[in-house]
Amino acid sequence: RLNADNARFLLLAVLIVLYMLCGAAVFSAIELPTEREAKERWEERLENFTRRHNLSRAELRHFLREYEEANVAGIRVDDIRPRWDFTGAFYFVGTVVSTIGFGMTTPATVGGKIFLIFYGLIGCAGTILFFNLFLERLITVIAYVMKSCHERQLRRKGVLPHNGRRGSGTSEVDSLAGWKPSVYYVMLILCVASLIISCCASAMYTPIEGWSYFDSLYFCFVAFSTIGFGDLVSSQNIKYESQGLYRFGNFVFILMGVCCIYSLFNVISIVIKQSINWILKKLACKCCHRCQRRLFHSRRNVVMPGNVRSQRNISIETDVVNESDTDGRRLSGEMISMKDFLASNKVSLAIMQKQLSETANGYPRQMSSNSKQNGFSGGVGALAIMNNRLAETSVDR
Repeated sequence: RLNADNARFLLLAVLIVLYMLCGAAVFSAIELPTEREAKERWEERLENFTRRHNLSRAELRHFLREYEEANVAGIRVDDIRPRWDFTGAFYFVGTVVSTIGFGMTTPATVGGKIFLIFYGLIGCAGTILFFNLFLERLITVIAYVMKSCHERQLRRKGVLPHNGRRGSGTSEVDSLAGWKPSVYYVMLILCVASLIISCCASAMYTPIEGWSYFDSLYFCFVAFSTIGFGDLVSSQNIKYESQGLYRFGNFVFILMGVCCIYSLFNVISIVIKQSINWILKKLACKCCHRCQRRLFHSRRNVVMPGNVRSQRNISIETDVVNESDTDGRRLSGEMISMKDFLASNKVSLAIMQKQLSETANGYPRQMSSNSKQNGFSGGVGALAIMNNRLAETSVDR
């Protein structure tokens, strides 16, 4: 029987394959007719050109292949800025370490390709670490802002005093210290931030690059998500109006956009994981509920696992379904071993130990720091009472 992690992995793999198949079908239906029309027009132009200039098809195709090689090296029909001056090289390394990789500029020498391998290995790892640290700080800021808003709501309702002190006996105030924002609110905030950055960047690219606003939005998504097709690339002309300001703005927008989209992808992955856990939970309940009911009712003296975890709100640092194999078995309702049962009832054993110790001593007692240092603390039942007595003897001496 598969454990929870393997089942989650297999289900995710199947869903990704199905998602790719559906995407391939949609793109093929949309783009294939246009590709065929473009190919027919190109073949007609080649035929007219060879007939007009009295050239053979083989000679013309050989010339076009040479131009394709020059195109890869950075040669274009229209005048563009040098690819490998300092600013062009800086733009290139930015696309490398950010994993965008537009493909407009690529190293042509063996030395450049070898250097790119080692340079990209360290640069990409460092940039991914930067994105992860940025995500942590972004989540911290979002949590702080949302917690402040939550406190204001409690003050308006009169649950939380205006001086910031906790009220007595209110569960809302007691749970405020451990309050965390919902993952769905964080996802919504990141979506809005990414959309605002994309719209502002598109408003800059449209007049300067001469693209339509929709093409600018398309470029923003391709660049910010680090897909980097290379069909549209910014800052490729020789000269712009306010060139320095534009290149600085281009750098800032790409950096902010990549950080926000990367953070959004991580949060969406959490939601996808929760959805997969929910699907597995439903499948396990439907498949095993009847069999488990028969098995549990047939044996009266069997140890049955209780509801270990109660329902709770999904936060950015929590998950809906338990991650461990034992938790997965508890959710599916299977029989658990004594080891799993003891692990799931650690709190009950600790309470029993405390009650036995207090009964033996005649009063509730606090564990001193010396007893912890002597190593006699701990144990269950009678072992706990003996350890406490040994601790007192050791302290008295």
